[in-house]
Amino acid sequence: MNLPGNCMRSVSRGKIPIRESEVMIFPAPKKELRAFQADLHIHTCLSPCGDWEMGPVNIIEKSRQMNLDIIAVCDHNTAENADAVMKAGKKGGIAVLPGLEICSREEVHILSVFNELPQATAMQEFVYRHLKGENTPEIFGHQVIADQNNIVKGENEKLLIGATDLGILEIVDRIHVLGGLGIAAHIDRKVFSIIQQLGFIPSDIPLDGVELSPFAGPAYDRNQYPGAEKFPVITSSDAHFPADIGKVRTIFFISEPTISEIRLALTRQNGRKAEV
Repeated sequence: MNLPGNCMRSVSRGKIPIRESEVMIFPAPKKELRAFQADLHIHTCLSPCGDWEMGPVNIIEKSRQMNLDIIAVCDHNTAENADAVMKAGKKGGIAVLPGLEICSREEVHILSVFNELPQATAMQEFVYRHLKGENTPEIFGHQVIADQNNIVKGENEKLLIGATDLGILEIVDRIHVLGGLGIAAHIDRKVFSIIQQLGFIPSDIPLDGVELSPFAGPAYDRNQYPGAEKFPVITSSDAHFPADIGKVRTIFFISEPTISEIRLALTRQNGRKAEV
């Protein structure tokens, strides 16, 4: 049996050539954008200043009550409860991004937020190598490791409330190597903020954004924060108690709750945007 036309010359190789003019190329469908309500700075009972009620189940329940779509778990210098909250979030329909709130040697808090747990764990291992001291629960508070059902698994014995010996630039660079977002935390506060500690935001630090705390109020004036005008702004609760979760939030107009989409929103690309 003969195949018609040019196809005859390919029968011996078992292939039927297709001319480029015969191929129909369809554009990839555009992903629909929607508004995601996000609180990207929530502590658990692992942070020594976090309330005992900040277990994974309670965090997800409160996030649902507050109509949040995305949260990020950012305990002080650790991500050991992130997995439990992510598992609880999967059951509860909340997208949970793993992260850490890292204290630099300048005593500046930097949020690191990632897509996947292995990225956050790698950041944690890096931080642990530069974090000295042991916790004294009677002074600083208990640092409770819990599972997705709020069952206590143990305590972290490191001094999580302490500062690392890492500079801000070192921290942000490592976050980016691991594919995460590096955001200067609560720049409006009088403690542990980059503005308070340095007086301004150095132009050579490639932050992905700056965060305002609930205390900043609705009237954000960039002129109050030297150097902040160059960076996208988010607002987060920095919740240490269930009642504070979702007290303030950022609305991301994105297609899915991922770091790549949030990064596009922060830089206002491809129709994505962030609103506070």
